[in-house]
Amino acid sequence: MGVQGGNQSMTTLKKFRTKFGRDIFNQKYRHQLANSWGELAHTLAYSVCGGLLPGGVIKEIFYAITAKKFIPAGRYLYYAGRAVPYYNNCFAMKVADTREGWSELVKNVTSALMIGGGVGVDYSALRPEGALLKRTGGTASGPIPLMMMLNEIGRNVQQGGSRRSALWAGLNWRHKDIDKFIHLKDWPLWLQEQKALDYNVPAPMDMTNISVLFDDEWLVPPLTPDHVFNEVVRQMCQTGEPGMCFNFGEQSDETLRNACCEFISDEDSDMCNLGSLNLAAINSIEELKGIIYLASQFLVCGSVRAELPYEKCRDVRDRKRKIGLGLMGVHEWLLKRGERYEVTPELHEWLAVYRDVSTEAANQCADNLSISRPIRYRAIAPAGTISIMAGTTSGIEPLFATAVKRRYLVGGRNWKEQYFVDPTAKVISQELGIDPDSIETAYDLAADPERRIKFQADVQDYVDMGISSTINLPEWGSDLNNEDTVAKLGRIIMRYSGRLRGITTYPNNARAGQTLTAVPFKEAEALEGQVFDASEFQCKGGVCGI
Repeated sequence: MGVQGGNQSMTTLKKFRTKFGRDIFNQKYRHQLANSWGELAHTLAYSVCGGLLPGGVIKEIFYAITAKKFIPAGRYLYYAGRAVPYYNNCFAMKVADTREGWSELVKNVTSALMIGGGVGVDYSALRPEGALLKRTGGTASGPIPLMMMLNEIGRNVQQGGSRRSALWAGLNWRHKDIDKFIHLKDWPLWLQEQKALDYNVPAPMDMTNISVLFDDEWLVPPLTPDHVFNEVVRQMCQTGEPGMCFNFGEQSDETLRNACCEFISDEDSDMCNLGSLNLAAINSIEELKGIIYLASQFLVCGSVRAELPYEKCRDVRDRKRKIGLGLMGVHEWLLKRGERYEVTPELHEWLAVYRDVSTEAANQCADNLSISRPIRYRAIAPAGTISIMAGTTSGIEPLFATAVKRRYLVGGRNWKEQYFVDPTAKVISQELGIDPDSIETAYDLAADPERRIKFQADVQDYVDMGISSTINLPEWGSDLNNEDTVAKLGRIIMRYSGRLRGITTYPNNARAGQTLTAVPFKEAEALEGQVFDASEFQCKGGVCGI
């Protein structure tokens, strides 16, 4: 199956939809073997698939990437053409409850972080704080000190001098240290104020996303809901930390996640292998089938070609190969059809094609290469920078806002700010004559979290790993998010928990150093493209959030 429109002129295909997308490419991925998007696409297609797929198929993959109908994940883009192809974005790890287990984990995490991979660790097997150590006569420190050790390793490992480490820590809801874990990131006001002035100021677990793991035992009455669940919901409303992960039934052993929680595994030293379809750039079901075939084959080839940080990863990959074909541009796809943010009958039809064809294509490619078939096929990542380069909405997320001020890191230390009119909002307002302020955004939907959660559950029905999606909430203490609304959110999460692999939230202004802040469309339009030093440019437009 081929890419429709593959004979388009390369001049047209190379263009970025926005200056912002071009800036991201220049800052993060441009190098001597990829001086333009077209060169990067060519390098990617042929370095990953060369010698594994027929030349005609590789050429079509090249066109699909160049047209931004499919974009591999950031590690693919960064390592395209470089001497060592570390294509995997993230790694999942377990820790044994021994001195040797701790040491092995520290070594493996450091190795993975140093090649730009994020790392997620399930700490549930570790003894709680104060447990007796029979051989030495001492007492266990519990899992939290180990989490903090790895957090500090993450703080000091910046791959390529600019990519900050991404970490995740999970702990089972029955662990005796769970209450302390739930409140790990309740930073005091003075520390939050310092973070607001300088995001590089260290804070406990600030490099790590945390989640409480719920399993089948939690479902047994009268445990559901229990005090742990209720306290996590309250934290989700107040600070957004921790999130929840759900592992029920046949999935009960799949407790490992990556930092954004779309990659799911039950095996230590497993790895993700990601890329995203740009649904908004695909014009028909038939074209969708063709792009899925190409993207799935690319990721299978990537699972062969990717270099790994240590040998155990190779064994896991060969036994339990995974690809994680995701989606982006979903909200733009809906907006183009005049639909509100919900999974419509037509979207259900497209998602069924996504599910069925990705499985078929990956299995066929693996058989042709005489390698093991994947055991998982789909995971929907945030697709943050690649969606910006594609000029579309990220993952399954609604537009965050029609206009934002984005904060980003340059050179590992210097924070910059850039005003950004969302490209989809701009296209709609200019080409279709729609008022950008009439577009539903994550900020609008914060008032109705059930719509966001239901949307995630409806899409999850077609995804065999996880979905990274952050449910935006109003600021804690506001009319729509306060002590009186906590129980309601808990009931909503309970209602959909059996159809979700996890859930995270973000109350507005919950953390200092927030990287995206909604601003009025006209203000951002007037300043779009200009870059300001974040330490000097503070709220000069008079708007520091909403």
